[in-house]
Amino acid sequence: MSTIVLKGIDKYYGSNHVLKNLNLTIEDGEFMTLLGPSGCGKTTTLRVVSGLEKPQNGTLYMDGELMVNAKELYFAPPSKRMLNLVFQSYALWPHMTVFHNVAFGLSIKKVPKDEIKTRVENALSRMQILEYKDRYPSELSGGQQQRVAIARAIVSEPKVLLLDEPLSNLDAKLRIDMRSELKRLHEELGTTVIYVTHDQIEALTMSTKVAVFFEGELAQVDTPLNVYQNPADLRVADFIGNPSINFVQAKARLEGDLLHIESDVGSFAFDSDYFTENEFPKSGVFDCVLGIRPEQIYLRSNPWQDAKEAVVYASQPAGSETLVQIQMGGTRLLVKQVGVRNYHTNQSVYATILENMLTVYNKETGKLIKIAVDLDIEAVELEAQKASGTL
Repeated sequence: MSTIVLKGIDKYYGSNHVLKNLNLTIEDGEFMTLLGPSGCGKTTTLRVVSGLEKPQNGTLYMDGELMVNAKELYFAPPSKRMLNLVFQSYALWPHMTVFHNVAFGLSIKKVPKDEIKTRVENALSRMQILEYKDRYPSELSGGQQQRVAIARAIVSEPKVLLLDEPLSNLDAKLRIDMRSELKRLHEELGTTVIYVTHDQIEALTMSTKVAVFFEGELAQVDTPLNVYQNPADLRVADFIGNPSINFVQAKARLEGDLLHIESDVGSFAFDSDYFTENEFPKSGVFDCVLGIRPEQIYLRSNPWQDAKEAVVYASQPAGSETLVQIQMGGTRLLVKQVGVRNYHTNQSVYATILENMLTVYNKETGKLIKIAVDLDIEAVELEAQKASGTL
């Protein structure tokens, strides 16, 4: 068991308030990614958990055991927290072989040599680098060195594994490979993982939960799918997604259990079953913002059912996908289509929006007020085929 609970954590560097009343629970066996822009407090949170930083306020529990009580000036040392940390820099001993780098911590603990050999070779096998055990770090590529650093972290079988942007120094192909390795490793070991990154693709592809930070505060903690489909506010929606989400200014009014919306991209009515608990005006017209992901818009060259006419502003074929900017009334939208599509500037097209997948935000507060319906993926694909004319 390795549940971690942070309550009321405040961390200052001088007058700079880096973590602001942070409350976060990381369940046993989770792969929790701390995500956010530079300077948002995610690495500081990791260092507080590890014991490398002491907060000015708050408590920290691991497995129900008190590790930090700032009020009482109690801070359990890192060695008592049953965790290992992998840094952005690999921090390998250059004069030691791969085997001895990984074995170093076990040797300090005076583990028997036979057991060290077994555990080190098992860790290297998990990371698929056993054949390099007699090499020195300078003889390895960046990706191989990172695997050594992770093998060194898991060889002592920690309850918690902390990773601070471990893939940021790798090239694009290696990052993809290492994401797969880390995800597989987590599934095999079941260790609680806390992973820090500013790369949303890493967060969405590897995590079981994502905690999104802005300016030292938690904006949302949820599954990767729900963070993507239903960002809690406009900041999260704008941060998550590549290419970025479309924001459309609109007017809304509530009539009974229906939220009616008027915008350049169409008129919509949403049932109260999909409202959030965030409050919004219960009467009268108010300003709202629609969130539309680029892949939730489908284009045809010819009129199609309820498709709305638009004009191509620019087309950007990119091999596996095509990005198209369209003008619909006074609103410009970015559309993402799979495969190569040929559009030319000022061409008339017809756009279909998956309206059930729209999110709606109260413009005044920025909070989510209508969630996306979690449609069956086969239904979505069928709708996409119909909209694109391939069915």
